[in-house]
Amino acid sequence: MIFPSLKNLRQNIAATFKRFPFEMLFAFTGTIASIAYIELNNLNYLKESWCIRVLMTSSLGLVISLATTLFCESKGFRKSQLLLFKLIAACLAISLIFILNPLVNSADYIRFFLLALAGHLLVAFSAFIKQDSIQGFWQFNKTLFLNFLTSAFYSAVLFAGIAAAIGAMNLLFSVDFKSDTFAILWVCITGLFNTLFFLAGVPNDFPKLNQDFNYPKGLKIFTQYVLIPLATLYVVILLAYEIKILIQWRLPKGLVSNLILGYAVFGILSLLLIFPIREQAENKWIKTFARTFYFLMLPLLTLLFIAVGTRIFLYGITEPRYFLILLAFWLLFITIYFLVSKKQNIKVIPISLCLVTILSVYGPQSAFSVSRYAQKTILIDIFKRNHAYQNNQLLRINKTSKEDGNRAVATIDYLINHNDLTIFQPYITQDLKAVSDSLSKLKDAYGHTMNTKYEISNQRINWLVTYFGLKKFSGYRYPPGSINEDETQFYDFNIRQSEVVEVIGYDFIIDQTNINYSDVRGHYVVGKTLIETNTGEEGILQITLDHETILFNLKELMSNVFKDESRLKPYIRKTTNEDPPEYILPAEMLSFTKKTKNFNVTFRLKSTRISAGKDRKAEKLTYTSGTYLIKKNQN
Repeated sequence: MIFPSLKNLRQNIAATFKRFPFEMLFAFTGTIASIAYIELNNLNYLKESWCIRVLMTSSLGLVISLATTLFCESKGFRKSQLLLFKLIAACLAISLIFILNPLVNSADYIRFFLLALAGHLLVAFSAFIKQDSIQGFWQFNKTLFLNFLTSAFYSAVLFAGIAAAIGAMNLLFSVDFKSDTFAILWVCITGLFNTLFFLAGVPNDFPKLNQDFNYPKGLKIFTQYVLIPLATLYVVILLAYEIKILIQWRLPKGLVSNLILGYAVFGILSLLLIFPIREQAENKWIKTFARTFYFLMLPLLTLLFIAVGTRIFLYGITEPRYFLILLAFWLLFITIYFLVSKKQNIKVIPISLCLVTILSVYGPQSAFSVSRYAQKTILIDIFKRNHAYQNNQLLRINKTSKEDGNRAVATIDYLINHNDLTIFQPYITQDLKAVSDSLSKLKDAYGHTMNTKYEISNQRINWLVTYFGLKKFSGYRYPPGSINEDETQFYDFNIRQSEVVEVIGYDFIIDQTNINYSDVRGHYVVGKTLIETNTGEEGILQITLDHETILFNLKELMSNVFKDESRLKPYIRKTTNEDPPEYILPAEMLSFTKKTKNFNVTFRLKSTRISAGKDRKAEKLTYTSGTYLIKKNQN
């Protein structure tokens, strides 16, 4: 058996450090930041924030530096030029630490993901800008992908081995290694070993890759017998659904967007994987499949535009809807390009996607600016309708409809969670920066400073909702006796988890987990019994058994449940001031029975959250789930 030479190993490591010094420095910095974050988690909000920012900057710096190195090497730059370009790239990446602050602005998590995606795409094509380098581009990315899988596998095995050794030491020698030891071990392996192993396998002879026509047979088999059949299955389902829409003339459901994107991903990935062998005589079917794929994309993209456009018209633009519509336009561009162009340059895919991604991060055309403008417009329109908007200022709303109130609170929640309280500064005379700072220093019922992003965000939302007079529409519970206390309160009801549900005496049961979603229907056939369930209206459940219909008004039923407070007292579970009161009730207290000529139907609530005023009358139900217990009458 020949063991690897330690000298060769040392030389390979040294060569990798020499070729990628900035990349390894960013990897080391990110690893240190990750370890610090693990140790500081939930201990110091400010230091946690800096750890995350350093980690994000290091991750982006690594991919930007790698893309810069590959570009300079492909151009044959001198060492001094290479160093200059690397320094510029490193400074650009480091500057992001002063821009990204996700614990203050959660939208920065999305920005980081987009920048990381753009960086990885940049790595994919940065060494192959020339027109005649398509084969080298494909071989380079194939090598990177296989290298990534290999390094991930080695890292996982190394982690499992060392973690098992640590566990054995804990067991045999009573060494007290804490759970965060394993997290730190994983960070070190993925941050240093995995990065070093991956970078060591990055090709550097780019002209040679253009002459490499080697193609793995296993890849063709995987694409031909796994990816393409999956893409075909997707398109059959989607086309059938499109025909159903045309027949019924109904708007498409939101889920169809994910299915269309799934089909596009499978199809484009399949075409990229088999691209080098498309010209071989035995693979003429590839060109037929490619053309068919892009033709079928046209009606599906039409469906995608209708699905996304419908929701934008009803609810405005948010970041997810922005990205959906952006992907739809990008897919339309790619589809038209490959249907019209004779060159069929696959580099267009990562290059165009990289440009689109970068444009969506910052600027007036970005996802965040567009969605922020759209949601602010919706909020201002609500205030205008309620005569609470004057001289570009948002005023307190004294009286409004339930629909406007709920929509206003939901929009405020969205804007603050995705931005910060200061986004409302142009519309409020009070200094919101000072308000935000003071809210971040508040303490909870136990005297602890609220140091998590969730707690601080909640405080800012609560303050603004109170400022605008919209407390009764808020889903948050304010501490009793505080200045924020309101007539509207939330309550949680659950059946005892340890209680066995008695089903003897019933013929069948039906679970209902989507009660809070409108227009959720179920169709069942049990023996000769036809059953239909419907949750078309909030708080109203409808079940039809062989044309006999029963209605359960859950708001009315729950109002009766907690009308007698003394009856509920034994079942209350203690909660913090931030949480609604929770009642753990016996199943019979949350069971409601109705009869028809041929059936007895019991609806048993499993859990629900309700809002109610001081009159203890249920106004709204959320997170509701339950079960129908059905028995046929013996005639």
